[in-house]
Amino acid sequence: MDLTVQNLPFGVFACSKGGPRCATAIGNYAVDLAALSEAGLLTGLPFNASETFKQPTLNAFMALSRPAWRATRARLSELFVEGGDDSLRTSELIQSVMRPLADVEMQLPAAIGDYTDFYSSREHATNVGIMFRGKDNALQPNWLHLPVGYHGRASSVVVSGTPIVRPCGQLQADNDDPMQGSVFGPSKLLDFELEVGLFVGGKPPGLGKRLTMEEAEEHMFGLVVMNDWSARDIQKWEYVPLGPFGAKNFGTTISPWVVSLDALEPYRCATSAGKQDPEPLPYLQDPKYSSYDMKLEVDLITEKEGDRPSSTTTISRSNFRHLYWSVRQQLVHHAVTGCNMRAGDLLGSGTISGEDPGSYGSMLELSWRGRDEIPLSGGGVRKFIKDHDTIVMRGTCGGTDGLPRIGFGNCAGKVLPAQA
Repeated sequence: MDLTVQNLPFGVFACSKGGPRCATAIGNYAVDLAALSEAGLLTGLPFNASETFKQPTLNAFMALSRPAWRATRARLSELFVEGGDDSLRTSELIQSVMRPLADVEMQLPAAIGDYTDFYSSREHATNVGIMFRGKDNALQPNWLHLPVGYHGRASSVVVSGTPIVRPCGQLQADNDDPMQGSVFGPSKLLDFELEVGLFVGGKPPGLGKRLTMEEAEEHMFGLVVMNDWSARDIQKWEYVPLGPFGAKNFGTTISPWVVSLDALEPYRCATSAGKQDPEPLPYLQDPKYSSYDMKLEVDLITEKEGDRPSSTTTISRSNFRHLYWSVRQQLVHHAVTGCNMRAGDLLGSGTISGEDPGSYGSMLELSWRGRDEIPLSGGGVRKFIKDHDTIVMRGTCGGTDGLPRIGFGNCAGKVLPAQA
């Protein structure tokens, strides 16, 4: 069980009895935070809990301070920990605030104002660089000096379970000769990217003011698992000179529960890099340089194909420690120009790949640009994603060495055929 009292993530659900409800989760239940407040069980918090949690998104809660988030988690822990506050004990009260997860539909946790995606796993960047530029020029000269990123499309970020329609766009007519121009059609090289997303919180500095490394964690509300769907053939034709556009803007899936940094603190660990060389410029130097020991898995689920049965195959096992640029560095670099961050903004980590081929975080790498076949448990193979395939990502911490297991819920999406 991943939704433990040590976790207490935040999310939003809808049910048959009303509109979206701000919630936490415990065991197999979503807990209606507004109902909990109306029952008088969230008194003493440093904000108006009833008003904040009546909102259809977590944005108002995200915009509070980290002490307010911590006070909320502490009070929820008192209510749900074994041997704690016995206020939540009557069956009538439990029924009014708790909903079986099987009976609710999860929503996007926030109205996302802006979405930015980074490129912060050295293992992934090196793999892609080798494919397209060779070993001697795998990393671009700037990569070891700053967190590379691009501005994505917030309107197409969706919660787990939302189908993704295969995108259409311009494709290079001749793979070997770009001078032959392009043709229009559905992407044939549809891919996933295994990522972790950060939701910004608090009240960051206004326009024109930088955010310092010392301030960063006060503005980091929590993390989600994220799939940055990518159309590799559309990307190949369009990305010069300004980078991804249509190849990335058609869908980004996130897990439903946002896990706080406080819940993740016991799992803080060194990055796979160990240290950064060369040393970053002073504004990017992170005294807490680290990541989190978060196990990441990707399943590819196929439907029945001819004589082959449906199948589920775990095609990647990675870890969030494979991060060269930390989430704190990503946030600080984003704001270094005076860009004003806002509560509810989403920052993606970039694809998270390990050193072992089984830990690569995209099919581009797993098939090595389409050269190799990825075997499936049902007897089939894949190089890229086919129509009706489903990608399911999971992120979990703990479960060993005496640490409790915590998770984010699935990050899942089924690919539907392109529009005619």
